Amino acid sequence: MTARVIVNPPGEGGGRQVRADGATLGTAYSLHELSVFMERIGLEGLDELDVAMSPLVEWRGGGPEVWPATD
Repeated sequence: MTARVIVNPPGEGGGRQVRADGATLGTAYSLHELSVFMERIGLEGLDELDVAMSPLVEWRGGGPEVWPATD
C-alpha cells in the first residue's frame, strides 16, 4: 500500500508539514493535530495510536514520537 499522507521532518518552528496526495494540509504539532488533518481528508475514526501505526502515513525525519517540545 502506498502512503497517502506524508509527515515531513520538524521545521524551524518545530511543526511538521503534512501533505496528502500532493496537497499541503498544514503544519501539525502533535499526533492529535495530524489525526484532525486525516479526518478532514476523509480518514475518519482514527485516534492518535491509529494514526501513529497507520500504513497510510509516511514518516520522514523521525517517526510519530518526534514532535516539538511543549512548554
